[in-house]
Amino acid sequence: MLESDSFENQSMWIENSTEPDPTTSFQPTTWDNATNCRDITMTPPTDPNSTRDFYIGLALAVSSSVFIGSSFIIKKKALIKISTYATRAGDGGLAYLKEWLWWAGFFLLSIGELCNFVAYAFAPATLVTPLGALSVLVAAMMSSYLLKEALNVLGKVGCLLCIMGSTVMVIHAPQEDAANNLTELGERLKDPAFITYICLVFVVAGIMIFYYAPRYGQKNILIYITICSVIGSLSVMAAKGLGIAFKEFFISAEKALTNPLTWLFIFCLVTFISIQMNYLNRALDVFNTSVVTPIYYVFFTTSVIVASAILFQEWMTMDAGAVLGTLAGFTTIVCGIFLLHAFKDVTISFKDLSSITQKRNGRNSLNESSPNHVQDETTFNSHAETEALLTAAEEGRVHDME
Repeated sequence: MLESDSFENQSMWIENSTEPDPTTSFQPTTWDNATNCRDITMTPPTDPNSTRDFYIGLALAVSSSVFIGSSFIIKKKALIKISTYATRAGDGGLAYLKEWLWWAGFFLLSIGELCNFVAYAFAPATLVTPLGALSVLVAAMMSSYLLKEALNVLGKVGCLLCIMGSTVMVIHAPQEDAANNLTELGERLKDPAFITYICLVFVVAGIMIFYYAPRYGQKNILIYITICSVIGSLSVMAAKGLGIAFKEFFISAEKALTNPLTWLFIFCLVTFISIQMNYLNRALDVFNTSVVTPIYYVFFTTSVIVASAILFQEWMTMDAGAVLGTLAGFTTIVCGIFLLHAFKDVTISFKDLSSITQKRNGRNSLNESSPNHVQDETTFNSHAETEALLTAAEEGRVHDME
């Protein structure tokens, strides 16, 4: 009897031990949370919706560059056509308004700007803004075929650098945004760091506009460029916020339209773009385009990256390798833009490079052999002079004997 009772007790104890008790289930300890903190901060979990939005924004940004770059060439081709039978636009002519080719370019430009605007709603500004350099690449490549404008070897190298830099930035760009709706964005707008950045932009822009621009704007290109860049960074942030409102409009139209942030972003976008375009046109009117374009791209893109890093804190989800990769890609694009614009008027091809290399090699070989050549020539001259003196001396001696 005792043995049967003990057997039943043992079997009941085994059955109970195999069923986990929810009250005594394993709970992560503080040490476990501490050891997993690196994965939380450095490699956030991938959200399928965020990945989808990233590639949508990437496709829109690339499409925007293609449309905008193509529009420049088509409008240029229309203006060249008009100049053959009507007053040029530069002389005040308006005949281009009757040319369907010019309107086709304007239509492509509108589509490109719309795609660029919507891209900010899906992808980080750190990715969308630098990819605007692809429009310069598209325009340079199309101009060599449609407008028969020569693209020298340095320009081709610049195009290759733009492609490589854009690819590196796409690979290392953050794929998640810190704010996905207007509520989260409103909380981030209250961040003291971003408020400090806005105040700093207003102070710098105010000093440049009211003091330095009237005195030195015609002499120093950095004054107009600085105003465009710092104000342009705020216009991109406003476009980013309006893009989020636009995306939220399809979820709840009433909520998006009644949110005061939507109308604030519209007002800021119109105001900042007006100021930005005003001083950009001044810079283009006073200084050479080949100088304005690369400097403006560097200053404007840098300002946008700084403003986006402060407001959306996209760089917090990136490790050191991704940060270095993004900066390296941006630097590569800058070098490509510089080569495209700084040397666009220089006529140089691969044949010229080969001839220059051959001349340099010939000059080096001549320099290497020149010391021996000079020494041999000097020795020959000295021997000739000695023989001439001996001959003259002998002739004089014979003359004296006679």
